[in-house]
Amino acid sequence: VQLQASGGGSVQAGGSLRPSCAASGGTFSDYTMGWFRQAPGKEREFVALFSRGGDITRYADSVKGRFTISRDNSKNAVYLQMNSLKPEDAAIYYCAGARGLWPTSQSSYNYWGQGTLVTVSS
Repeated sequence: VQLQASGGGSVQAGGSLRPSCAASGGTFSDYTMGWFRQAPGKEREFVALFSRGGDITRYADSVKGRFTISRDNSKNAVYLQMNSLKPEDAAIYYCAGARGLWPTSQSSYNYWGQGTLVTVSS
């Protein structure tokens, strides 16, 4: 599976962005799709996931209530609606695919996109 993330950008605090991730080369609906992020000098961390075969979502505590993950299996795409952005949300955002049901560990994800940069100014 090949993943291509896009839709990052630069916003002021309180603003919104909606990165997307397009998948190709596999059966998209077979994969749990996740978003991770990595800020400068920090380790990559889990942000959100949307399970395969159902409608289970999970979020990191730091983004609950502000971010919403969605997927469109007919378009082989997953999205991350990010509202009320904070400077600490600035990072490179990666989409990833996993065979598991709802893994939050990045080691469970076999397929990764190249990342899209999100910057948030205060």
